[in-house]
Amino acid sequence: MIVIVGTGAGGAILARELALDGKPVTILEKGPYIKSKDAFNYYDKYSQDVDLLTTTCIGGATIVSMSNMVRALDEELLDYGVDLTEAYEYVEDLVGVHQLDDSHIGKGTQAFLDAGRELGLNTLKMPKAIREADCVQCGKCAFGCPADAKWSGKDFVDEAVDAGATLICEAEVTEVISENGKVCGIKYVKDDKEEILEAEKVILSAGAIGSTLILRKSGFEEAGREIFFDPFVSVGGYIKDINFNTEVQMAGLIIGENFVLSPHFSSFIRANIPDDNVTDKDILSIMVKTADECKGYVTDDGDVVKINTITDIRYLAEGTATAGFVLEKAGVDPNTIGSTVYRGAHPGGTAPIGKIVDSNLETDIENLYVCDASVLPISPGKPPILTILALSKRLADYLKKE
Repeated sequence: MIVIVGTGAGGAILARELALDGKPVTILEKGPYIKSKDAFNYYDKYSQDVDLLTTTCIGGATIVSMSNMVRALDEELLDYGVDLTEAYEYVEDLVGVHQLDDSHIGKGTQAFLDAGRELGLNTLKMPKAIREADCVQCGKCAFGCPADAKWSGKDFVDEAVDAGATLICEAEVTEVISENGKVCGIKYVKDDKEEILEAEKVILSAGAIGSTLILRKSGFEEAGREIFFDPFVSVGGYIKDINFNTEVQMAGLIIGENFVLSPHFSSFIRANIPDDNVTDKDILSIMVKTADECKGYVTDDGDVVKINTITDIRYLAEGTATAGFVLEKAGVDPNTIGSTVYRGAHPGGTAPIGKIVDSNLETDIENLYVCDASVLPISPGKPPILTILALSKRLADYLKKE
């Protein structure tokens, strides 16, 4: 039997592909099985020092993602013997990656796109996996889609279960069991009771932090001694009746050398404007996201300690300044432009290829694999979901042949 731990981008497509191939699959998810619209209730909490966006529920972080689908680290992964060309093409077709129809590009997003192009920046619509026919354009993408209009890992888990896979939710995997250097099962806790599940193969897809904690308890003390996550801030200001807060979020993209910008509503921006007449419908804001150096670590309790380098700060400052120019060109009152606090998303790099896993994502314990953002060797500085899906499709194909 193949045991898959986690239902985010990595675990979900692995479960789907292997179950459809007739393999016996059991999926364990630490969080509950929920409706997509309730996902905002399942954001994780870390120490006060780090504001990091992750969730524990069916679908993992994909259920609160913007369903942004961009290729990342193509050339870098080739250096590790990982070619994702065919996997990318398969996955993009499977989840329907495309730029949104003009019907779902709102006034604020269009202002962002027009401003970026006028400033000569590398500007395009964001590739997404959203079904326009179902999308009601409510602006609640990051809360869990109330219309189930976007792809999430939950979709693939449901397909896997329909194909015969077993799903066990609210089950926290604590340790991988091995004998003579080979996997033979896992330990997990459900309803305050420890259980043991025998397995021929185990794939950890519990996210950069979840997989780290399991690896450490399974003998990999070096896991999680480094970590990256995409640092980001939102920069925005006042433009009357733009109504950006109800648009599909992050439907545009500006690619800089050291950062990416995407239109993203933040209610925190309004607090920067000392005018009681300004409401959420009068705010246009941009997310500034950068790649960061892999400095920091995961504690044994699962908290994240992040060290910001001079390079990290410089890249974020470059992106923030560019976002200010874009906002002013888009019509935002420059006297109202402000920023949110520094935050993080998409943690990874805790079990990187070349250190803890090989090019087939297998650890030194035979038949123990890791397949999530943990294995990325460097920060992509872009949404990593498509890259993780492609890595997982490649691993699924490898396991089918064994």
